[in-house]
Amino acid sequence: MKIKQKPAFKKVYKKLHKNQLKKVGDAIRAIAKDPLLGQEKHGDLTSIFVYKFDCINQQYLLAYQWSEEYRILLFVGVHENFYKKLNH
Repeated sequence: MKIKQKPAFKKVYKKLHKNQLKKVGDAIRAIAKDPLLGQEKHGDLTSIFVYKFDCINQQYLLAYQWSEEYRILLFVGVHENFYKKLNH
């Protein structure tokens, strides 16, 4: 299975601190094993899943799409303006 990263995900990921990177890495491994951990979105975001996880005492969201062959990481961040940033 391949894991691909969209530019919006890469932009945020490279700015995270080491302890945040570990938590995000744990979340990526979790959805790689079980992509149904996230909640599927509806409407304009159909086919996008969002997995919520704790990242250093703050809730983060990880948006992704998946098939049996791959996981595409779309965006990661805190809930504030998350869906607005996801759509851009």
